[in-house]
Amino acid sequence: MKRTNVFRGLYIALGLLFAAPAAFAAKIFIPMDAENQANHLKAYGVTYAALQLGMEADWLLNYEGGSFAIAQSDAIERLCKLRGVSYQVMSDAQYLGIVNTISNPDYNGDVIKLEKPPRIAVYTPPGKQPWDDAVTLVLTYAEIPFDKLYDEEMLADKLADYDWLHLHHEDFTGQYGKFWAAYRNAAWYQEDVKNNEAIAAKHGFRKVSQLKLAVAKKIRDFVLGGGYLFAMCSATDSYDIALAAENTDIADVPYDGDPPASNAQQMLDFTKTLAFKNFEVYTNPYMYEFSSIDNTDTRHVQMDVDYFTLFTFSAKFDPVPSMLCQNHTTTIKGFMGQTTAFKKQTLKTSVLVMGEYQPADEARYIHGEYGKGTWTFYGGHDPEDYQHAIGDPPTELSSHPQSPGFRLILNNVLFPAAKKKPRKT
Repeated sequence: MKRTNVFRGLYIALGLLFAAPAAFAAKIFIPMDAENQANHLKAYGVTYAALQLGMEADWLLNYEGGSFAIAQSDAIERLCKLRGVSYQVMSDAQYLGIVNTISNPDYNGDVIKLEKPPRIAVYTPPGKQPWDDAVTLVLTYAEIPFDKLYDEEMLADKLADYDWLHLHHEDFTGQYGKFWAAYRNAAWYQEDVKNNEAIAAKHGFRKVSQLKLAVAKKIRDFVLGGGYLFAMCSATDSYDIALAAENTDIADVPYDGDPPASNAQQMLDFTKTLAFKNFEVYTNPYMYEFSSIDNTDTRHVQMDVDYFTLFTFSAKFDPVPSMLCQNHTTTIKGFMGQTTAFKKQTLKTSVLVMGEYQPADEARYIHGEYGKGTWTFYGGHDPEDYQHAIGDPPTELSSHPQSPGFRLILNNVLFPAAKKKPRKT
């Protein structure tokens, strides 16, 4: 496992600076609206760093874009200055006025206490792939530490050491992203096949699809036991497809050496999935699509009008979706991926739609509970690159420090730090 922490030494130094509160109470208030915050993305990293230092933070839902408040300290002020995060120091009386405003029953807001930094893992292959990942990009930019796990670690139950897991651009069906038709002669594709087959053989699996199913089950059990799962792009639908296809073969000859089962569609078990139901799997190896879940090829939406809308939830009664939707705008610029959006007719009734594009009857951002844990699926590949192609350079987030699309990812990162409140009825 590789610990990714850009400024580990900085955190240690700041920890030495951290001292007992001054005789008078004060708060560092970090606004998150469009007008008053210069770097929304790094503000999440500052808040995470405060939790690492043993401090608590308040997440002010629906107040100035979902602002943060932390007890005043020289360490946190210095972090804000170093990272270009806008803030102000306010007296305890000033802050109490904000809390009183939010507490008003007529105000759609709440104060969520953030207590402990979640331990973050990203499921991603160790080798270099010809595409990047939005989550690792934004975690690195926000300076939030994470570990990288792949199949070896998952099968060894290392996932139990973490609170939050992101699924990289991954194909859990064992079809190598369905890149065979276009990229079967590419060196990176051949290397990917070779590496996955070696891992499968090492652990006694005859096919890569069997290896990926075993990993998918480990992830399912992680969520069942209370873990937080976040996935984007093709990791969303391919994950559920793998679970549904547990008792059949949907991979064609180029992927596993034999044809798919003739009754593969009839053998799908939708009771095993987290989010999707009644979808059709596409077994044609020449088709760059997994199933009828994704709306990429049928949506016909022009780039200049491709925006999706976040729902506004009751912060006092629905704090979880309210946290996950915090932003300085409710209109998010659309972006594509191998899996861009989810057809609503394939969603289970238990799925909560948090972002949608109504004209195409599609969901872009969805959430649900499973056992003691939760999952969140976010369609598309890169919120600041409309149609990211294989081999394109990664997005430079320093050019997009106020990205509302990337903020949705970081909402999910901080979500596990929230102190659980009694459910209101």
